[in-house]
Amino acid sequence: MKQYSIKTVLSIIIAAAAFAGACNSKELDLLPHGPTEANYFAQESDFQKAIFGVYAKLSDVYWYNGGSSLAPMSLLEGDDITTNDANQAFETFGQLQPSNGSVSYMYANWYQMIARANVVMQKIDAVKDGIYITTNLKNYNKGEALFLRGIAYYHLWNFYGTAPLRNERVTETSQFTPSNTSGTQLLDQAIKDFTDAAALLPQSWDAANRGRITANSANGLLGKSFVFRASVTKNTADYSAAIAAFNKITGASLTANFADNFAFDTENNTESLFEFQATQPFGFDNVWLSNDFDNAIGSTSVFWGYYSDNFALFGQSRFYATSKLAAAFETGDPRRDTTLNPADRTIRKYVTRDKLTQSGVASANNPRILRYADVLLLKAEAILQSGGVISDAIALINQVRTRARNMAAAGTVPANYPVTETDKTKIMGWVMNERLIELAGEGQRWFDLRRWQLQGIITLNNNFFSSNVAMVFDVTKHLYMPIPNTELDVNPNMKQNPGY
Repeated sequence: MKQYSIKTVLSIIIAAAAFAGACNSKELDLLPHGPTEANYFAQESDFQKAIFGVYAKLSDVYWYNGGSSLAPMSLLEGDDITTNDANQAFETFGQLQPSNGSVSYMYANWYQMIARANVVMQKIDAVKDGIYITTNLKNYNKGEALFLRGIAYYHLWNFYGTAPLRNERVTETSQFTPSNTSGTQLLDQAIKDFTDAAALLPQSWDAANRGRITANSANGLLGKSFVFRASVTKNTADYSAAIAAFNKITGASLTANFADNFAFDTENNTESLFEFQATQPFGFDNVWLSNDFDNAIGSTSVFWGYYSDNFALFGQSRFYATSKLAAAFETGDPRRDTTLNPADRTIRKYVTRDKLTQSGVASANNPRILRYADVLLLKAEAILQSGGVISDAIALINQVRTRARNMAAAGTVPANYPVTETDKTKIMGWVMNERLIELAGEGQRWFDLRRWQLQGIITLNNNFFSSNVAMVFDVTKHLYMPIPNTELDVNPNMKQNPGY
């Protein structure tokens, strides 16, 4: 009689058991090991997690990204920040191509945020009674999703000019290849989203939810978007709408100290209308790993290393203030030394009072996306351009200048502008210069230059910029980023921006 080893017998038993189980169809009907869409969104906390997932895409705008931060795209195109890297496409402009990785990454990031927001809004609109138990939280969550979709469209318009509108969840193949928008359609949608969000959001959150989007956030970016659209369409009604939106902001005020807007220990202050909540995962801040789903190890921080000359630049040039920016400050303006070191033009914003994460590379110092000072200067511009009371516009500029000089003991600079001035061109010059020195290095300048060029009140060319490297700026081409190849290769209905 043939003998079998114990190993062989066990193998036969296991195989037989597996076969028997496979024959029982009831055993195949198993629940999944994790949540699925069908059984998720069953309680209020599920919606909270989902909305945090939309917020999380902001981390991809600000993180180190293994040395491929998106900071150059937002900081180098203006006339306030420069670098010594002659190969930096976002400063030289001539090297910008549809294959650029940052161009593709940023484009995809905003559409991922839009897609997540659309899913959350679809689920909120379909939610059954009794799921939400906290008063008004359903409206707040929808307002947050609308705001985040709006800020995505705001950035897509300011960078690319044209890109598809996706205001519903993609569920069919017929939705895969939308065509370009034109004109201000992307900005129009941002305005609609901010308008709807402002009507749903709270004026404030409790301490446990500090930093979440408020009605002030929405009204601030709504007014800003109206000013941007008016700059292009010359529609004075948009300026009036911007003023109305700004007037709905309550409780905001300029901080006594300008420097408090760039310090880790004074985040979410009275001047901040919206900021990215930079932090680190509870495990470790690994700046080479993305993290937007609550992983223990990854990156939810921000990278200010281009300003601080962090070791993780690995030989890349740090960023400097342009000579144009350094010269724009009046002698004695306290904002100059808070913004830059006049001896070598290195940047001090965000890095003088910083808080590095465990990695020693990234920071937990929140980027301020919208400040009340920005709003006051935009409101002054709107009043001036809409034919409002000129002295009111000057008074708003003076609020920003008064805060600046009050930083210094017995400060006299910058002095108030005379409210008796009536030359609108001169006053607009005050607004433009004040926006340069107040908001320098905060990623705002390129958007301002682009819209003022479209408005016809400045002429952008190589001589306009003050850069350490040779530029090849073509105004017929470089007001828009190229539509990335990653989009064009899969969407035959998309057309490339002119010149690329």
